[in-house]
Amino acid sequence: MKPYLYLLIAVLFETFGSTCLQASNQFTRLWPTLGVIFGFGVAFWFFTLVLKSLPLGITYALWSGIGIVLITASGWLIFQQKLDAPALFGIGLIIAGIAVINLFSSAGHP
Repeated sequence: MKPYLYLLIAVLFETFGSTCLQASNQFTRLWPTLGVIFGFGVAFWFFTLVLKSLPLGITYALWSGIGIVLITASGWLIFQQKLDAPALFGIGLIIAGIAVINLFSSAGHP
């Protein structure tokens, strides 16, 4: 269970870093730029902890899928980026893929 907690922490910090990346205005704003460095640094450190227990392919699929969903939510909530029906449908498919991996695959279990 600990690897999944570490993966969630990694994805949350990656989401923070990506949100700061948008806010940094191409690294021209100091605090968001520092947020990018901090967010991605912590995210990758926790990601390495996950890789001690879980295979890279499954871990990266979960990291990417959960990250896409959270970053999309961040863009919508913080930056008022629009989501249309195809985008929401695609995000639903990503969530379904995450569920399939966690519920039916033995490859992602330590």
